[in-house]
Amino acid sequence: MQKLNRGALAARLRNWFPEREFFMRSEGQVRFIRISAKLQMRAAALVAGLLIAWAGTMAWVAVGSLVAGWRQDDLLDREAKIASAESRVAAYRSNIGKVADDLQRRQDFIIKLVETHVGDLPAVPKAGETVSDSSSEAARTIDKVSAAVPEAAPLARIEARQLAFVENLTRLADRRSAAAEAAMRKLGLNPRRMLASLDDRTAMGGPLEPLSTSANGTLDPRFRRLGLSLARMDALQRGLDGIPQVLPASIESISSGFGYRTDPFSGGGAFHAGLDFRGPTGAPIFAAAKGRVSFVGRRQGYGNCVEIDHGNGLLTRYAHMSAFRTQVGKEVVAGARIGAIGNTGRSTGPHLHFEVRLNDRPINPRPFLEVAPHVLEEARGPQHPAGRS
Repeated sequence: MQKLNRGALAARLRNWFPEREFFMRSEGQVRFIRISAKLQMRAAALVAGLLIAWAGTMAWVAVGSLVAGWRQDDLLDREAKIASAESRVAAYRSNIGKVADDLQRRQDFIIKLVETHVGDLPAVPKAGETVSDSSSEAARTIDKVSAAVPEAAPLARIEARQLAFVENLTRLADRRSAAAEAAMRKLGLNPRRMLASLDDRTAMGGPLEPLSTSANGTLDPRFRRLGLSLARMDALQRGLDGIPQVLPASIESISSGFGYRTDPFSGGGAFHAGLDFRGPTGAPIFAAAKGRVSFVGRRQGYGNCVEIDHGNGLLTRYAHMSAFRTQVGKEVVAGARIGAIGNTGRSTGPHLHFEVRLNDRPINPRPFLEVAPHVLEEARGPQHPAGRS
């Protein structure tokens, strides 16, 4: 088949280029010139090659011209964008007052938002407070900037307000921390234990995301102080939330107090480590404070028992239950129902045995249940979520 195709192609080429003869007459003589088919084919191939080369050259020139046009359009587009950015810079330079006004409004919004949620910020320092006061130096800075770069004076005033806001917020955090410490001391607790979590780095980690207040990566000492004060306040507030403050049952039903008493079984003297609340079987038992349930089960002498860890060494125990309404690991809030009064364990009748333990040492629950709600409300202040009515 391939040989037939070649033969047909050769025959067709011979038909296109038959052998030709030309004659020329010069000075009475006649000459014949014969041009074979093969020579004609070679000449035709040469002409075709020259035509193809010319067409390729013209196409390359056209493509190059098109690419150059595209590059020119891209350059013009980039120049337009640069011109747009430059026009924005010019707008800022010519209207820096408007920029400063926007920043002032944002600062007003931030201050109002903070005061709405946490209360008025104390602007006047009290004796003994160690928070810096940049007001005098900020005023001098504003005067110098106004004299040297008048158009930047509004920005200097915003900076002064920002620093004053940071210092006032630091004062508020420190005062709330002091109130929390005073409340803990009234209840016989050591505030330093509540702050121990700030120095506990035994189970911490994560990617490094440094904070800074300047382009060179440094943190202004006033902002660093604010962060430490807020962290201290947060630790103490969490400590307050973990102090027993809600009655686990009705206070009118206390049948046995904390301390030495006559044992109901042996009749001899014995130490009673908690309070007993008598009540009908099935009556609800409530968590005395926010915490995490650390034990649900049976303990010798206590019968069915629930224990809640409130952090900072504080633990509450609820015994003689008839039913559980919680589970180990559950986070509970103050007043959450955790079980029902019963008569399990070493018990003479349906009641709740309630203990408060500090570092596994029993302490009298009465001061917490009777005094803590009022003391903690004063410490939190009217703006604290837990202190609102």
